[in-house]
Amino acid sequence: MGTNVLKTETPTSIDDAVYFLKENLNEGDHRPSISFGFGDPSCFECFRTTPVAEEAIVEAVRSAKFNSYAPTGGILPARRAVADYLSRDLPYRLSPDDVYLTLGCNQAAEITIEVLARPGANILLPRPGYPDIEAYAIFNKLEIRQFDLLPERGWEVDLDTIEAMSDESTVAMVIINPGNPSGSVYTYNHLNKIAETARKLGIVVIADEVYGHLVYGSNPFVPMSLFATIVPVITLGSVSKRWMIPGWGLGWLVTCDPSGLLRKDEIAESINKLLVYSPFPPTLIQGAIPQILEKTTQDFFSKTINILRKNLEICYDKLKEIPCIMIPQKPEGAFFAMVKTNQELLLSY
Repeated sequence: MGTNVLKTETPTSIDDAVYFLKENLNEGDHRPSISFGFGDPSCFECFRTTPVAEEAIVEAVRSAKFNSYAPTGGILPARRAVADYLSRDLPYRLSPDDVYLTLGCNQAAEITIEVLARPGANILLPRPGYPDIEAYAIFNKLEIRQFDLLPERGWEVDLDTIEAMSDESTVAMVIINPGNPSGSVYTYNHLNKIAETARKLGIVVIADEVYGHLVYGSNPFVPMSLFATIVPVITLGSVSKRWMIPGWGLGWLVTCDPSGLLRKDEIAESINKLLVYSPFPPTLIQGAIPQILEKTTQDFFSKTINILRKNLEICYDKLKEIPCIMIPQKPEGAFFAMVKTNQELLLSY
């Protein structure tokens, strides 16, 4: 299906790669093509959100209680609902004061990076990882040091590399679990090792868990905040993925810090100061969040997981039939799969 002359600019992101492939399709070949770079399933009927979420929005509108500006960090009922939701997986209770509502998970990442940035500092980012976090680090003049994820070990963090590249100017390391774009789901033991390594190095762990609980393999989802008694954790999340509503724009930044180290370092105060001058998620959506988080049934989540698992099996089996493509590790969570191409074999077709 390709053109006779390959345009050879090197893609630098998944979006670039998708554009690159589209540019090299043969316009004379009328066979249908399917984009594997589509990260928003909400437009497909089978991934429609739960009626609980839709009804919560309607009730919030009709109540006329959520037409005003929201306070910095979000309205209390919404922050309390997020704290309660995340505390279900923890041996301790999060407080509403630990929760800051953001305009999606991307803004949560942006605020976190900006708060931690200082002259001469560096941050450890996973490779492969989420390019937006890298962009925020660059914008805030943080030196980026990338550590490899090991496909032969389920895309685990290379902890030896973490220790070797960290120094007194390292402020944090980022993990993405479930993995984007790797599809990995980390075990309790591996997350515990990450926490112990971060504690040894004296750095914060930023846990991007926007795909939290979207798992369909053998490993259950374990939140990084479970290890916050070992090392301070800043959790980033959202309703966008698990509820299939990315356009609603509500995320959260949560300081998971039973020992109070982040407050001692005035991290929480800095987050509040930044949020004062930042866009906030619509008050209307905040008003609906308690009902969405508290009343969504397991049946909805199970249906979503079953569809994702079925789609994975189809995709995985079909990709195995393509000689020039291999999958280093079968995905266990999130929406994506990492593949490796045999360039020599690909170009010979």
